[in-house]
Amino acid sequence: MGAYALGLGIGSQNRQGEWLEVFYPSPRIAPKEELTALFADFTVPKILSRDDLTALAAACDKLGEASLATQAKRLSDSEAKAVGVCLAADTAPDSVPAAYLKLHLLSHRLARPHTTDLSGVFGVLPNVAWTNQGAVALDELADRQLDARLRGEVLEVSCVDKFPKMTNYVVPTGVRIAHTARVRLGAYVGEGTTVMHEGFINFNAGTEGPGMIEGRISAGVLVGADSDLGGGSSTMGTLSGGGNIIISVGKQCLIGANAGLGIPLGDRCTVESGLYVTAGTKVTTLDAGGNPVETLAARQLQGMSDLLFRRNSLTGAVECLTNKTAVQLNSELHAHN
Repeated sequence: MGAYALGLGIGSQNRQGEWLEVFYPSPRIAPKEELTALFADFTVPKILSRDDLTALAAACDKLGEASLATQAKRLSDSEAKAVGVCLAADTAPDSVPAAYLKLHLLSHRLARPHTTDLSGVFGVLPNVAWTNQGAVALDELADRQLDARLRGEVLEVSCVDKFPKMTNYVVPTGVRIAHTARVRLGAYVGEGTTVMHEGFINFNAGTEGPGMIEGRISAGVLVGADSDLGGGSSTMGTLSGGGNIIISVGKQCLIGANAGLGIPLGDRCTVESGLYVTAGTKVTTLDAGGNPVETLAARQLQGMSDLLFRRNSLTGAVECLTNKTAVQLNSELHAHN
């Protein structure tokens, strides 16, 4: 049986030799048996010596794996810390190299959100200072800042987090990202997606593309093709609230500016600006003539298509009626050639 995934990476360690992060230029998912055999010893992530890398490069050349062969050759000529990883099964990551491999699979679009096991990833990944000189362990940061000052330099800390920004590791084809710090490694950003300055995409979440993202895509949320998240809008994830409903947005949907979503939507749905629909929101459904039919919890409408959620300006009640107007995105905005 073949491996689930494998990768040859280069990464950073702290002074105790513990991994802080790993970069995989060309990860593989469901690799062929011959390639799996080369990585068979890496089911526990292994630091590779120059001899290991030279042998791996030659073997990859024979298999026609040009990109992996080139990486191994370049690493063998450097002082960088190289690591080989082979995930024999799709199990929860138990090391930093394994976790980073899974995050790379998502951002390389080799795995879609919810298709790979990321259980316990927060406990595996260390909190790291992300700087203009790379990842720095927090307990080493003060020394590194002093060293930089003594050289007449400044060590710039862009953020302190467990997850780095995606574009320092992966830049998917056919996307625009206005503010790269707002898309984490492990985001799945589909072809034709535009992420504007206030847009945000968490790990194990993302877009099928094309789409316009000016709001927040929380962890676990997948937005369908040709959908639009307006400025300041939000989708509810499961990380903080402990909920078990996986929120998703179907195709050709519009979540208006400053609106919010706490239920899965089908296709061609609209949530009007400023309205936050949670699972428990009381919603009055309307017939074709605009007459009230029944009042129910929004969770009873989850997954349905062609719905328009709005707030009655006179009564303040949340209403739902059939929406037959599909969202039309500007094709020129999403042609990221």
